[in-house]
Amino acid sequence: MSYYKYHVFFCTNLREDGTACCQQYDAVGMRGYAKQRVKELGLAGPGGVRINTAGCLDRCAQGPVVVVYPEEVWYTYVDKEDLDEIIAEHLQKGRIVERLRI
Repeated sequence: MSYYKYHVFFCTNLREDGTACCQQYDAVGMRGYAKQRVKELGLAGPGGVRINTAGCLDRCAQGPVVVVYPEEVWYTYVDKEDLDEIIAEHLQKGRIVERLRI
């Protein structure tokens, strides 16, 4: 069994040359928001959910990206409401949010 039920990685890469990257969408702030929500909901910690920062995940052209393990499900998001949906559906109920899946 895994140490965490879900391990969530947020790409927070910033490309200095101006090409598409996740940080253009405030990926650091959005990761912070998701981490706080997971804590508020009592999901954080061993046996639960871990939210981490990742370097470049090399899918920046598809918008800001998040990957959830162990299922290896890749998501994009636009706003906090999208992250709330990922948290409620995938991290709480175990259901993949197909409309945000990439």
